[in-house]
Amino acid sequence: MRTVLYFLLVLAGAYVAITAMAYAFQQQLVFFPSSTMATDPGAAGLAYEEVSIDTEDGETLHNWWIPAEEAVGTVVFFHGNAGNISGRVGTANFFHEHDMNVLLVSYRGYGQSTGSPSEEGLYYDAEAAWRYLTEERDLAPASVLIAGRSLGSAPATYLASRTAPGGLLLESPFTSLTDVGARAYPILPVRWLSRFEFDNEARIGQVDAPVLMIHSPDDEVVPYDLGRTLFAAVSEPKTFVDIRGGHNAMRTDQAAYRQAVQAFIDEHWPTSNE
Repeated sequence: MRTVLYFLLVLAGAYVAITAMAYAFQQQLVFFPSSTMATDPGAAGLAYEEVSIDTEDGETLHNWWIPAEEAVGTVVFFHGNAGNISGRVGTANFFHEHDMNVLLVSYRGYGQSTGSPSEEGLYYDAEAAWRYLTEERDLAPASVLIAGRSLGSAPATYLASRTAPGGLLLESPFTSLTDVGARAYPILPVRWLSRFEFDNEARIGQVDAPVLMIHSPDDEVVPYDLGRTLFAAVSEPKTFVDIRGGHNAMRTDQAAYRQAVQAFIDEHWPTSNE
């Protein structure tokens, strides 16, 4: 009896310790920034400008502006939770090939941007990027496609819910980060522990723009059904496209991805809106 009781006490203690660690190290579980710039758009043959953007709370973001000749519109892209914008040059090139200017946004604490990432901070970063495009570059809101992948779907949705963009593109989106965490760590009381919400589902209904969602049933990081649930909360016009591949390999299904994005751009950016 004592052995069983001792074992249960040890097990309970271990569970409490794991739970406490999960709470204490949440930021490290959510954000994986890198300060190493692996490449730049010039290496891919793209003309670009390094753009510093100041946020309302005093941080300075280091971003890349990649212009397209005779652009039909502009993409502001919010990447996932790891690395930095130097790992998204391929994304910029893809949109550039579709005659779109591209602003690759570097979150605070990522790459050469100042500060440390946080949920509120990423929203400040998104607002700063929007001000840069619509005020400093004087772009019409309707000419801008807001795009976000994975964690980037949160600042993208937040921004689209507060502005009037030409469209919103979400790749591997989720209902909320809490929902993702609860699936990833089913033995932990994630909904009680979580300090990060990134609640896309609460905001997506406020988006007054065409929405394109792209997700893979093979996604092992962001459950596919969470993307489907989020899509159900979107107002028309909206399109959901299935592609294949894991979370970090979805674009291996290049034909389906390209066809979906090209059709979306052709429909909503047929001529220059700038």
